[in-house]
Amino acid sequence: MNCQRSLKLHKEKGGKLEIRSKFELKNKQDLSFAYTPCVAEVCWKIAGDKKLAREYTIKKNTVAVVSDGSAVLGLGNIGPEAAIPVMEGKAILFKELADIDAFPICLDVNNPDEIVRTVRNIAPVFGGINLEDIAAPDCFWIEKQLQNLGIPVMHDDQHGTAIVVTAALINAVKIINKKISSLKVVIVGAGAAGVAITKMLSREFNLEDIIVCDSRGIISKRRTDLNLIKKQLLKITNKKNISGKMEDALLGADVFVGVSAGNILKQEMIKKMNSKPIIFAMANPVPEIMPDLAKKAGAVIVGTGRSDFPNQINNVLVFPGIFRGVLDGGFLKITDRMKFIAARTIADYVKHPTPNKILPNPLDKNVAKMIARNIVKRG
Repeated sequence: MNCQRSLKLHKEKGGKLEIRSKFELKNKQDLSFAYTPCVAEVCWKIAGDKKLAREYTIKKNTVAVVSDGSAVLGLGNIGPEAAIPVMEGKAILFKELADIDAFPICLDVNNPDEIVRTVRNIAPVFGGINLEDIAAPDCFWIEKQLQNLGIPVMHDDQHGTAIVVTAALINAVKIINKKISSLKVVIVGAGAAGVAITKMLSREFNLEDIIVCDSRGIISKRRTDLNLIKKQLLKITNKKNISGKMEDALLGADVFVGVSAGNILKQEMIKKMNSKPIIFAMANPVPEIMPDLAKKAGAVIVGTGRSDFPNQINNVLVFPGIFRGVLDGGFLKITDRMKFIAARTIADYVKHPTPNKILPNPLDKNVAKMIARNIVKRG
């Protein structure tokens, strides 16, 4: 892939976004309608009832993509300026797939309190907040503090990823003819995505056998180095309290879900999994194992986060439709019910799943429309 071409395009275009006017400005009358004096009528209208901002301004269709640049893609803590291209990219996906006007807000801040305070202060102009690429564990606290903002707030690295993994698993088990509730699932990576995936699979399918691993191995009650988030995971995971390394967790496992680092899953580990193993290796840009190696080791279904392999497991299938739905429905929060509606919609969109086709094309605009429609109808 010629990424130098991408670099050249970004420089030539000066980024990926621009602002265009919906009003014509051809004469003084046009100016008076768009600005002074007639804009005062609109201002007074909203001053009398703040809720009318949704009818008279961009608020009804605008989402802020907020990041501090502390956990960008597979790049890590690269800072707010370097995060701008990613947030711009997120904004054009909102526009192209769901006709939502999104804007990158990259914050030069030093602690989670500042992020919460800043988002609260800029919220009046936006209809929703998409938190993005904020490092764990701060991301969990920040999202929780903003749930009373009066507009929907979602940390996409958490919930977008969890939703698309859930959709992928729903269709994967159809192929291997197993029930999700009976699976042994190993989730490698205990950051934002790993935690959210664990919670959603446990909540929606009552999974009894989930094990989560971090960089030091299996998260168990015997560990003395666990933070609060990881301790809370133990309420729903590792009920047999096994200890050891990732390869120990994979013994007899049905599903590997990787949101960690490249090349950490070996063929020998897959061979020790249960029959018909499912491998979701989503580390970017290098997956935990390359698909060809995983299949040679016995994997029936392999998904990655990359677009150049079959079964791209990407949250671009999720966030445009969810935000389109909550904006159209006038909802104040994104609920667990809405998240599962989104997952089920994505899974159902693929009528006849195959080992190389368990999810829709990420650029299929109808996916976002279906998610939005179902959220408005059933959310």
